[in-house]
Amino acid sequence: DYLLEKMKKDPRVVAITSATPTVMGFTEDKRKEAGSQFIDVGIAEETAVAVASGIAANGGKPVYGVYSTFVQRTFDQISQDLCINNNPATIVTFWGSVYGMNDVTHLGLQDIPMLSNIPNLVYLAPTTKEEYLAMLDWSIDQNEHPVAIKLPGGELVSDGKTVTKDFSKLNQYEVTQQGSKAAIIGLGTFYGLGKETAALFEEKTGVRPTVINPYYITGLDETLLENLKKDHSVVITLEDGILDGGFGEKIARFYGNSDVKVLNYGLKKEFLDRYDVTEVLKKNHLTKEQIAEDIEKILQ
Repeated sequence: DYLLEKMKKDPRVVAITSATPTVMGFTEDKRKEAGSQFIDVGIAEETAVAVASGIAANGGKPVYGVYSTFVQRTFDQISQDLCINNNPATIVTFWGSVYGMNDVTHLGLQDIPMLSNIPNLVYLAPTTKEEYLAMLDWSIDQNEHPVAIKLPGGELVSDGKTVTKDFSKLNQYEVTQQGSKAAIIGLGTFYGLGKETAALFEEKTGVRPTVINPYYITGLDETLLENLKKDHSVVITLEDGILDGGFGEKIARFYGNSDVKVLNYGLKKEFLDRYDVTEVLKKNHLTKEQIAEDIEKILQ
């Protein structure tokens, strides 16, 4: 519905799919409504990104919606066609989450390591519907960067808040709760887990942790991270994906030669198949009780 409204106002807006039109809600009636502003390239993710790059290079505003698990098929085009040329296309990755598809050939747990290490790409992680639509507004209308947006896994939260953030000021995180001693950086889907962990920890110890929404997967807010050194001795990172090569390791590298300890939480590098989400979260120490206990131990 959002994209159809954009299309009606601006003929340069084009939605692209690689044989999964309903991932963006484009049922048959909505495809007809979109007309030539909707392109289905078939099961050819490589073509989808090449087409998006070409449209963007010529002044169009393409939005490619793709399941996270299929991003691997088009890594080459994202890097070579899109990012080397710095063309301002938008890619929305869906179900890149422990809450997403869970059979072994459709796991979507590797998009953070894959996409966040490609030069020029800005990869964003909204925590609410409002943030997601604000990111799309910015991404579609800007012409400086290729942008990917990681749609949160599980239920998409709507908090009704107006988003005023200027996403063109890259890599600026937001402190949503000011505290001390421990800082919790919750990326995308796991921002909610970060808030819950902070509340539990404060209830148990009386210490109020700082909570941070980083927004940007592809860059560090070095000013904010540096400032945390003044009154924080531990930084926690939470991400909904494989830890190896991911977001948390970038934070850990930043603090490498300092006295700040960093605990990275995410998923172990392994092939899972038809798993129980609750079991996987517990096995990877991704419950608020486990994380709060870890913070307590390290601050003793």
